[in-house]
Amino acid sequence: MKRWGYAITVITAVVATGLLAGCATPTIATGDLGKTRQTAAGNVLVDGKGMTLYTYDKDAPGKSNCTGMCAAFWPPAQAAPGATPQGNFTLVDRGGNARQWAYKGKPLYGYLRDDKPGDASGNGADGVWHVVHP
Repeated sequence: MKRWGYAITVITAVVATGLLAGCATPTIATGDLGKTRQTAAGNVLVDGKGMTLYTYDKDAPGKSNCTGMCAAFWPPAQAAPGATPQGNFTLVDRGGNARQWAYKGKPLYGYLRDDKPGDASGNGADGVWHVVHP
């Protein structure tokens, strides 16, 4: 019986990850790079919809270490097709033809719990997530 409980838990997690990942994936076109917005955490970088962008202390320079459930809650800032690096903005390969924007070598993410432009509720989360000040 324990085996079925484990299987149901794993299946639920996989389905939830897929559903969450599709909800708030920020995409940033090259023309939107460097946009900022004033928030309670100060002036921060935002995606094309004005949503706050974050960095993750556990990432390596030019490499994302946020995958699986992490990426479901902290969706990578996807680069639009054909995007090219510009200034402090570079691209990180996430595999499977997916690319993520990075700022000064640090991969960028949105946060699932930010509801509207100007929210910065993920700043300081777990001591490893931070808004990006330009």
